[in-house]
Amino acid sequence: MAGREAVKRAVQQVRPILSVDREEARKRALNLYKAWYRQIPYIVMDYDIPMTVEQCRSKLREQFVKDRHVTDIRVIDMLVIKGQMELKETVEIWKQKGHIMRYWKESQDPKPTDFLSKFIQGVH
Repeated sequence: MAGREAVKRAVQQVRPILSVDREEARKRALNLYKAWYRQIPYIVMDYDIPMTVEQCRSKLREQFVKDRHVTDIRVIDMLVIKGQMELKETVEIWKQKGHIMRYWKESQDPKPTDFLSKFIQGVH
């Protein structure tokens, strides 16, 4: 019984970062997605990246779907805060073209997993 009470007190002491409930966290995530979606044409133009607006929007969707399984409100809030910081850095052109192109690198060049593939590619 004492263990349950300690758990209840610990759960009650956790305070939300931004959102009070899941619906509010969901709205914040959707607003972030919409902000990125609106800025993509300007990002493509400002950074002169060799991708189309549609390719960038599909990558944006891929990045958001990657974290779709997250259910903890505090983690969702932290991801939203990081996404807002990334958006600000991108819009203010505090990043370089290489930073933007890094989003496509991981999906184009998967790392080899077996010994022979690593040996052939010269991965140590």
